[in-house]
Amino acid sequence: MSTNFAIIGGDLRIWELAKLLAKDGNTIYTYALEKAEELKNIPNIFFCKNINEATQNAKIVIGPIPFSSDGKNINTPFSEKTISIQQFINETHSNQLIAGSIPQETYNLYKIKNSKIIDIMNREELAVLNTISTAEGTIEIAIANTNKTIHGSNILILGFGRVAKTLANKMTSLSANITCSARKNEDLAWIKAYGYKSTSINELGENLSQYDIIINTVPYLILTKQNLQYVKKDCLLIDLASKPGGIDRQEAKERNLKFIWALALPGKVAPVTTAEFIKDTIYNILKEGLICL
Repeated sequence: MSTNFAIIGGDLRIWELAKLLAKDGNTIYTYALEKAEELKNIPNIFFCKNINEATQNAKIVIGPIPFSSDGKNINTPFSEKTISIQQFINETHSNQLIAGSIPQETYNLYKIKNSKIIDIMNREELAVLNTISTAEGTIEIAIANTNKTIHGSNILILGFGRVAKTLANKMTSLSANITCSARKNEDLAWIKAYGYKSTSINELGENLSQYDIIINTVPYLILTKQNLQYVKKDCLLIDLASKPGGIDRQEAKERNLKFIWALALPGKVAPVTTAEFIKDTIYNILKEGLICL
């Protein structure tokens, strides 16, 4: 069943999502996507003058992923417009919002409006599927920023959540020597069950000197100033974790270590595939009745 969506702001994933939803016969009203020139050639996608116009006939509003980078304004990389979170809430007609990485303050404001709000990044199916492009993007970064093959390289992955599991699997298929590090005994047991080498995060120190690439997936500080002294000079450090990250960036810079903070890889390396995952997740949300048509 087709419906009316309003899409406000967003990156290349949202641009591609608009195309996919329109292809399925839905009507799309957009605002703060005026630089997405390709969308202007699609008959059932409409560019609106303001948020009110974009949302007045929409059943569901789709916001950016992530919703905001600074906690004040929503993300609008394909627009010159600046839209504060408060403005977005005040001017949006529909009381049903789907977006990603939504700040708690936004949740609270929507509760006051008695509105439905869903953070799509909390959906397990999307989180799992996003690990594929995150892993592939990480491998791309590793290949581009080292002078050795992945094959035979000694690689340490910090954490053993969804991303780490997929990344370890794909790097093992490239014949890398994978060690995974975790803090909980149950995670260390799973690492062994998967067939990887394991080491406790609590025991990181001189053993860091053996790795050619160290990849962090945990969003709290693990590679501290103290630990970084043991990392060899030609080691590549890749941090996949959201703020504050897991690697002391300042210390890495002072030690002249090669460090890359690779955030939001799904939207950068595979926006079309990621948009397909997002669309399917939205349809799952509708089927489950979490949002009403």
